[in-house]
Formats: sequence, C-alpha cells, structure tokens
Amino acid sequence: MAQFLLIHGSCHGAWCWRDVLPFLNTGGHSARAIDLPGHGQDRTPAGEVTLDAYARAIVDAIDAPVILVGHSMGGYPITAAAERAPGKVTKLVYLCAYVPIPGQSLADRRRAAPRQPLLPAIRVAPDRLTWSADPAMLDDVFYHDCPPGTIDYARAHLTPQPIAPQETVLALTARSAAIPRAYIRCTDDRTIPPEWQEHMTEGWPPGTVRTLPTGHSPFFAAPAMLAERLIEIATE
Repeated sequence: MAQFLLIHGSCHGAWCWRDVLPFLNTGGHSARAIDLPGHGQDRTPAGEVTLDAYARAIVDAIDAPVILVGHSMGGYPITAAAERAPGKVTKLVYLCAYVPIPGQSLADRRRAAPRQPLLPAIRVAPDRLTWSADPAMLDDVFYHDCPPGTIDYARAHLTPQPIAPQETVLALTARSAAIPRAYIRCTDDRTIPPEWQEHMTEGWPPGTVRTLPTGHSPFFAAPAMLAERLIEIATE
C-alpha cells in the first residue's frame, strides 16, 4: 500500500491537508503532512529559510520510501528532496504545482506565465524577506470554490512566505529525473493559470496527467476527489 508525504504551498502549512488525510489514511494507505521551515508551527526565521532547508526538512521526515505530493510552490521542494535523497522517493506528484526546469527559479516560472492572477494579491514585507497574500483577496485567488468557513480557518493559519527559496534555481540531475512523476491540474485555478499548468506538462507520457474541476485549493474544495486521484496515481 502507498505511503504519502504531503507538502504544502506558499504561505500554507501541514494544516491545509486536514480534510484530505482521513480519505488517504484508508484501505491500507497512509499519509502525513509536515510544515516546511518558516511555515505553520515551524518558527525558523524567514532569513534562514532556503530551498535547501526545505529539502532537508522533507528528507528528514521520511523513514521509508514515500510518494511525495507537492502543492503549488511545493513542486520545487519535493524535487529538491528527490535530488537530495532519490532512494526515499517512489513517485513525485505535482498538484497544480510549479515543475522545475533547468536555469529557472520558481519565481522565474511564475513570471514566465502568460498571465499573473496572483500578482495583485502579493504584499512584500518592508524587509523584503517575505511576502503575504492580501487578506481581502484570499477568496479570489485561493479559496473561491471552498466550503463556508475555509477563509476564516486559513486566515488564522497562513504565514508570510519567505522569498529566498522561490528565487533559487534548482540544479536538476538524473537523480530526480529518474523518479516517476504525475501531475494533477486544477481547471478552475485562479492562482496558477490552468493553461500554464498544461504548458508545464507538455510532452508528459499518457496517463501521468489528471485533472480536478477545482480552484487552487482542492484539499478544501474537493478532498475526497483529490484523495481518489492520489490513490489512482499510487496504484496505477
């Protein structure tokens, strides 16, 4: 049976997987979620948060080989972890996530998209170490199709996003390239344009790309359906 390790995206933490975990921890499967450094309950100062620190935290959390699932920004950390310890990763799953390519940071990938729906919501801190999402725009960019109460729950848990990891180019090698991968596109995404998600998976083998009819937060909008997709990917 599959073991999943779930990695959150920008400003989020392990808390965002709350509704998905019960659906994944069934039928012999198991799933856990962690806070990356500087997120959720982890109090690492923003100035000390790096992409390598993200990768170390993920690798250190793995006792037995897992399917690594990265949401949004999490696409870069899961790939960095696979570069660091490929033997601990059986599959990489990108959930409406940025897929690293040579020579481009996550921020480069975002800026290269045909449109920037998230940009109006970004508020950079005065020290320029972090950015946060404008609270008034959370519904528009992250949670427009989520159940009542989602925004209140998220607002109480969101943390500033360290900028340095997102401006770091990830050196890609055969270590991560050799690991099977899959992608789940969200067709109503208002953070990462669906057409950009499609572009990032051009040329992927048949059967490795699935879709969800949700916005950017399927773990709240459709947790059972998301778990179903992940289990399909794990057992195919």
